[in-house]
Amino acid sequence: MRLLVVEDEPDLAGAIARGLRRDGHAVDTALTAADADIKLRSAGYDLVCLDWNLPDGSGLALCRDLISGDLPTLEGDRPRILMLTARDDVEDRVAGLDSGADDYLVKPFAMAELGARVRALLRREEDRDSVLEVGPLRLDEARFIAEREEEQLDLTAKEFALLQYFMANAGIVMSQEHLLEHVWDEMTDPLTNVVRVTVSNLRKKLGEPPLITTVPGRGYRLQE
Repeated sequence: MRLLVVEDEPDLAGAIARGLRRDGHAVDTALTAADADIKLRSAGYDLVCLDWNLPDGSGLALCRDLISGDLPTLEGDRPRILMLTARDDVEDRVAGLDSGADDYLVKPFAMAELGARVRALLRREEDRDSVLEVGPLRLDEARFIAEREEEQLDLTAKEFALLQYFMANAGIVMSQEHLLEHVWDEMTDPLTNVVRVTVSNLRKKLGEPPLITTVPGRGYRLQE
């Protein structure tokens, strides 16, 4: 899943991004509301970790714009929103949730709790359990376990994230550009063959018979 961390403290933004990447997510960062506005209009995000206080505006206002549609996102569907703030008064929590935020986490927080909240919001977004099952494949997101016919697969974090996205969209043909948009982050060079190489490695680890097929001229599809 692709996430955007909007946080004006560079060190904290970097630490959050690194923690979420370890969970297999593709993560971009924005240090200002203006930067977040540009990225939300130009990339498809599944979830935004949004700081309340930003140097050029309010995260609360940004949240309202996302909910109302005044800030249009690339693919039309608005991302889930997790507010991150040092404001811990009941009134502030109510204001954050009333603005349209899906969850609210008070600083300082443990990365383990942030990761758990992100997973919960993404599960809610796709209306599914933390365990995905497609044919002989079974993927437990919370425990970071993927299996084929009950045999555990040795996957890297990126291969796991790619398989998770394929399983959540089983039967759908997805282009390399689409996969790059949703499974990788802005640090990835779009001209590289990283998608093709990762798909190839994942295919090998999934074993025979092949479960991921190539649709010439269109992309890849996980068989339902």
